[in-house]
Amino acid sequence: MICITIISLLGAIAMPTLKSVRRRAAATAISNDFRTFAAAFDTYVHETGNWPAEVDVGVVPPEVTNRINGGAWTRPTPLGGQYNWDNNQMHAGTRFKAAIAISSSSTSAVLQDLDLMEAIDHIIDDGNLATGNFRLGADDEPVFVISP
Repeated sequence: MICITIISLLGAIAMPTLKSVRRRAAATAISNDFRTFAAAFDTYVHETGNWPAEVDVGVVPPEVTNRINGGAWTRPTPLGGQYNWDNNQMHAGTRFKAAIAISSSSTSAVLQDLDLMEAIDHIIDDGNLATGNFRLGADDEPVFVISP
């Protein structure tokens, strides 16, 4: 009986830590994806002088197919939804030249997990979802701004 009580207590102590580690891992994965994709788009615009054309959610822009991992772009993110290239689009009243959003698709909806979004924002930028490079955009979907 004492062993079961001790094991239960250890499990209760470990559970919040495990949840925190999972959240941090998801935030790091999304942050790394944003940085990797942004570098590919930046390289493309520096070489050509133009941003890639707008495409649908989960579709890799044809101009950068040889620059990014298509599987990473098209799979659902840890936040749900899929990556979405936005060229000259409005988000929450602000127009951005170039941004990568995580948008709901027919296969995966974006989870409105503000704690995870704030964790991503702390890794990428200033910890404020209303300012900086990572912010909430249209329909409260996360957006990583490459060029304002």
